[in-house]
Amino acid sequence: MRPSTTELPARAGADAAARGPGAGRALAVLALVAAGALIPMLGPGVALHGTGEAAAPGVRGIALLRAVLFGALCVQAGEGFAVLLARRVAGAPLELLPRRWSPYVPWAGFAAALGLAAVVASGNLVPHGLDDLDVGGLYGTREGALALVEVNGFLAAALCARSRRPDSALLPLAAVVVAEALRAHPTYESTELFGSALTLVHLTCAVLWTGGLLYVLRTLRVWRAVAPGAGTELLSRYARVAAVLLAAITATGTVSTLRRMPPGTVLGQLTDTAYGRTLLAKLLLVAVVAALALAARLRLRGRGDGTRACVPARAEVWVLAVVVVVSALLTALPVPIRW
Repeated sequence: MRPSTTELPARAGADAAARGPGAGRALAVLALVAAGALIPMLGPGVALHGTGEAAAPGVRGIALLRAVLFGALCVQAGEGFAVLLARRVAGAPLELLPRRWSPYVPWAGFAAALGLAAVVASGNLVPHGLDDLDVGGLYGTREGALALVEVNGFLAAALCARSRRPDSALLPLAAVVVAEALRAHPTYESTELFGSALTLVHLTCAVLWTGGLLYVLRTLRVWRAVAPGAGTELLSRYARVAAVLLAAITATGTVSTLRRMPPGTVLGQLTDTAYGRTLLAKLLLVAVVAALALAARLRLRGRGDGTRACVPARAEVWVLAVVVVVSALLTALPVPIRW
């Protein structure tokens, strides 16, 4: 039986409404990804303007590559972390966990690490051809060896993600985090091991916080109809761990800042140096994230379900993504001088 002419517009409107939110989300994601890519591309010029500092060669490309590397770390390690939390929830429908992005994401990290290794192989300059690369020289320097560890770590993580035990990818990813922490503090820096330990804790907590929240929210969306109680319990467990992660991030970030900016110079360097300006932007973003996390926790405690808590939590994960990109830019800017 053919539908009447009055039913056709209503059905068309319903179909458009059904398609609208999905298309809107896709466009929003694309817009945010494009905006995130602009931060490392345009950020160095803005941060360095008027400081009298000179940027290293290829700082925009290096910042973009490091943003991709950090993002890949967050997504894959966060998935493993969130799955471990989900397994602790009684009655959780583990067979309905959302599809993992781990089989694909580490290849982006591998490509970014390979690009960064190419920069190291060309003497920390932007290579213009294969003749500029001294691949064998990577094995003879500390920085080159760390770059190779990151490349091999993502390669191993990609292979583990397609194995029978995808969570085993956390081991090579841990090697990448250790290499990144050591890379951030060269041997000529005073107390470099202490600085590397601070960065190790800071980066690990940030990766688990950001990536874990992303996968927890994806899980809540899948479990909303079949096991809302399990979803609420998962979000509650994540919130308790996230509070500890935030405390560790705050403590290590504060000590790291005071190591590079003595107390008497912090206020001046936050506005007069590129590193300080970018750090100030990161601090403001983290404050917004903390406020959103607190709002989600209060809603979760007051209502007893995860429905209302998901709204600030979704905003939190997007702001965290911006924090990751700004952090990548921070690693590419010149370190402030200790006055």
